[in-house]
Amino acid sequence: MKQRVFGRTGRSVSEIGFGAWAIGGAWGDVSPQDAKAALHAALDEGMTFIDTADVYGDGRSEQLIAEVLKERGGARPFVATKLGRRASPHVAEAYSKENLTAYVERSLRNLQTDCLDLVQLHCPPPAVYYQPEVFGYLDQLAADGKIRHYGVSVEKVEEGLKAIEYPNVQSVQIIYNIFRQRPAGLFFAEAKRRQVGVIARVPLASGLLTGKMHAASAFAADDHRAFNRNGEAFDKGETFSGVPYEVALTAVEEIRRLVPGDTAMAQFALRWILMEDAVSTVIPGARNAAQAQANARAGTLPALSGDTMSALRRLYAERIAPHVHQLW
Repeated sequence: MKQRVFGRTGRSVSEIGFGAWAIGGAWGDVSPQDAKAALHAALDEGMTFIDTADVYGDGRSEQLIAEVLKERGGARPFVATKLGRRASPHVAEAYSKENLTAYVERSLRNLQTDCLDLVQLHCPPPAVYYQPEVFGYLDQLAADGKIRHYGVSVEKVEEGLKAIEYPNVQSVQIIYNIFRQRPAGLFFAEAKRRQVGVIARVPLASGLLTGKMHAASAFAADDHRAFNRNGEAFDKGETFSGVPYEVALTAVEEIRRLVPGDTAMAQFALRWILMEDAVSTVIPGARNAAQAQANARAGTLPALSGDTMSALRRLYAERIAPHVHQLW
């Protein structure tokens, strides 16, 4: 597994990491056995970056990660978690010193560690980016030895640009995939200039870019692809990258013609993301060992051709951008 420098942290991480939302919840049922098998497979394949959050299964994802790492022993991978979404209501005022400290303490217990590698504000309300005291609280948690580094997970490019004005923000997690190409403009340029790590999330557009979905695809009631298509539970951009389902299916058929030979579309979509050197790591999810292995092997594909990259830019500009570009 190839490694990339992770911002200014002094660490390098696998260019393909493990996104642990699916093993926590909101993607249909995943048994503990399958979840742990997926994690083991990812680590066996050389992944050294795991991304989770305290709200994924109300701590289940963090706890499963801790169990697997305890079973394996040895050097720990870089484990990033997120906090803030436990607040109800989820408002800027909830990002208090007391709440952030409590969230960190809970994640320390869930992950069975004495210091968190990376804590990310979990898509906070926009007002939080204009409250320097919140970032000061994170500085204090770092000074206290509770966290090593902190960053933000954002919905919008503008939020990412604002966040990296804070000197100790080490990373930004942002949606970036064939259907969400706007970060490749100003944001990636600024992240590189400031040496900020970039975590590319939702890389397969909630499964659309696997090429396995169709108009009649059905999703479990507890799967966000069933209950959040219009943003009923959280930002709609997290579900199918905010692209109308029927529009996306048509675009997927155009992409299919660009995928070479017997390459899986999911691996092709991940390789597209890795063409961008501003990206430190991409974090596809996996519900079982086979999916984790397939994700890891996307890094072995050859670079995409210039013609292919140009065709995907045109497809985005003509078919997808009108639905998403100015929203996120």
